[in-house]
Amino acid sequence: MTYQETLDWLFIQLPMYQRQGATAYKVDLDNTILLANHLGNPHTQFKSVHVAGTNGKGSTSHMLASVLQEAGYKVGLYTSPHLKDFRERIRINGIPINEQYVVDFVGNNKSFFEEHKLSFFEMTVGLAFEYFANQKVDIAIIEVGLGGRLDSTNIITPEVSVITNIGLDHMQFLGETHSEIAFEKAGIIKKGVPVVIGEYHAKTEEVFGTLSRKRNAPLHKAYEFDAIPMKSDLQGAYQQHNIRTVQVVIAQLQQKGYGVGIQHIAKGLLHVAKNTGLQGRWQLLDENPTVICDTAHNKEGLSYVLPQLETIAYDHLHIVLGVVSDKDLERILPMFPTHATYYFCKPSVARGMDAMALQEVASGFDLKGDVYTSVIEAFSTAKNKANPTDLIFIGGSTFVVAEVL
Repeated sequence: MTYQETLDWLFIQLPMYQRQGATAYKVDLDNTILLANHLGNPHTQFKSVHVAGTNGKGSTSHMLASVLQEAGYKVGLYTSPHLKDFRERIRINGIPINEQYVVDFVGNNKSFFEEHKLSFFEMTVGLAFEYFANQKVDIAIIEVGLGGRLDSTNIITPEVSVITNIGLDHMQFLGETHSEIAFEKAGIIKKGVPVVIGEYHAKTEEVFGTLSRKRNAPLHKAYEFDAIPMKSDLQGAYQQHNIRTVQVVIAQLQQKGYGVGIQHIAKGLLHVAKNTGLQGRWQLLDENPTVICDTAHNKEGLSYVLPQLETIAYDHLHIVLGVVSDKDLERILPMFPTHATYYFCKPSVARGMDAMALQEVASGFDLKGDVYTSVIEAFSTAKNKANPTDLIFIGGSTFVVAEVL
């Protein structure tokens, strides 16, 4: 198969949460363990840091990778979903996995995948782990896909486990309460492995405390530490939480003998996008008018992003908004400003919510605007209508942001 044919097979033949939602969510790690054995257990051949959380896990993962790169390490980075190119999910020192490696991996293992009906995510995790082992990375930053306890990445035993925060998202899989969701994400806590918790939440502290004690895992609460003031090229105000978390994680790695100095932390935080290729986090796309996009898509993430819009001087606010169909609109739409003009659209994935349905619900919260046939049409119309002194914000879904990048 060619690279494109390989991608088509990966994306279409088997369920994938990104495209299909609940049908792609597995309830055990049996297939992942089966695949790991088939591949020779590559996950045991490199060191790692495991990062979970409702929000911030992607930014935190990229920050950690950038810092370790600045310290001279060969760093694998596994994240999901991708924005433009599948290969964004698997990088070494910021460079995406080679197309031919993807083709060969699928070609060599296709019959095994089909025989055992592996999911897209299981196959992709296997690909990442084999690639990192094959390329002999010094350490890999592994971002959890969904949840933690039953996530395909959860076969690793990392140097440090990280849980950035807990919010009410993906409740159809992870539970209805903060405590239930915290239990799922705390599933990445391993026996004797230090765990860093990024943000405080009264309803999750007991869960993390109990599980870390049961597993004899030293618990480090980043929110109780005074962060060293540092800036990042990731401009969202919410990144301050992630910067503090990264500093505490690096401190744990330093205790394990990793040669990371304060200068590496400072430089790594300043050059995240350049070092790792991260996009879509409070990203400035244009000026006159100002155009900003952000992938925040749940209440907790939007609670940081939307107030930050009001820190920018503008004459009028235009919001290009699209969401996925399983999004709890009753929780997020009341957060959006009523003084903005809205451009409702549907991201071009199977899970995308119909733009007219979104408009109808939004009107109940006094959010007014027209419906467009695509994200690109909505964005183009916003640009045409906006004056140079206006602000255009694009968000509501990772997939909406991906289409404008």
